[in-house]
Amino acid sequence: MSPLAFDIAHLLAGSMVVVSFLLLYQDRITGVLNVFAVQAIILALAVAFQAWSQGAPHLYLTALIALIVKGGIIPLALHRIVRELGIHREIEKVVGVGLTMLVGLALTALAVIVVLPIAQEAGRVGREDLAFALAVILLGLLMMITRRNAVTQVVGFMSLENGLVLAATGAKGMPLVVEISVAFSILIAFIVFGIFVFRIRERFDTVDVHALERFRGD
Repeated sequence: MSPLAFDIAHLLAGSMVVVSFLLLYQDRITGVLNVFAVQAIILALAVAFQAWSQGAPHLYLTALIALIVKGGIIPLALHRIVRELGIHREIEKVVGVGLTMLVGLALTALAVIVVLPIAQEAGRVGREDLAFALAVILLGLLMMITRRNAVTQVVGFMSLENGLVLAATGAKGMPLVVEISVAFSILIAFIVFGIFVFRIRERFDTVDVHALERFRGD
């Protein structure tokens, strides 16, 4: 692989980490959904580039799924859910943005420290992309932990899954059947989540996790 190809692969994977930090920084649901769509588009570009560089045509289908489903259908549907339910647009956080960003930086450093020494045989691109992918996974998990709103928590879960896809494609891909299975499982989970949120809203008039815990206590 040429030095330019190395740079492009690292730029795309690194951009996903940067966008993950932007997800953590957002304080409005609409902003979170828009940034997630951007992350999905970058993932599609990263997977398409890996398909070209590895000579793996089946990865183009993965890129197409990421672009259409995650970059378009899911964000648009979540925007509609937010409008239909009149969900409060401000996001309540467990901890402040500053502390969350510091923890995110620490997790990113941890990902690099853990992956680089143990992935020496994965190749330069695979090794560094795995480090970026682990960082995206950890940042998605951090978002799920530090956000109280159910919508932002499911976005954190889907961001985490984006990191898993990036890791799989960076490590010479995964079988096509597994990719399709993952994509459909995420789509099904999203449909179930939509129904679940509507039911919560109908019953409790809120989707704030903290408020739901108070109802449980009552």
